[in-house]
Amino acid sequence: MRERRPVQQRRHAREFESFVAGAAGRLFRAATLLTGEPAAHPAPAAEELLIHALARTYADWDRLRGEDPYERTRRELADRFARTARRHRRPRGGPLDRLTPQERLVLVLRLHEGVAEEQTAAQLGLPAERIRALCRHAVAALRSHRPVRRVRGGGAP
Repeated sequence: MRERRPVQQRRHAREFESFVAGAAGRLFRAATLLTGEPAAHPAPAAEELLIHALARTYADWDRLRGEDPYERTRRELADRFARTARRHRRPRGGPLDRLTPQERLVLVLRLHEGVAEEQTAAQLGLPAERIRALCRHAVAALRSHRPVRRVRGGGAP
């Protein structure tokens, strides 16, 4: 029994490393959108958020039993962000930083990650109507702040 445990642990570590190699980029992008940090610069808050979510997924790796590890990590990412949202209120220069943390969370889950409205509502403990309203408001806020595109020659758009 002693030898079987380390073999199993090594196998789980390899499986987890493969999962992270395939999913880390998309999860990191979701984390940077949530924290409001620009993706091109160092994003310490997004990195911290992702590390905690991956650590929880790794800790539960043996108990996943057919559950999608990406979805589990995404849920951990969203849950941790929701618990620490007050840390992410100040603008950081990212594409969604003008939105409230709750609007960012709903927008990332619904539009970036493609989570169904009902699943988002259940995960966040909000009614589906509230999720719909938050998503609409966030999209409207982003559309109203689009940069003005100039026509060649410096004229008006």
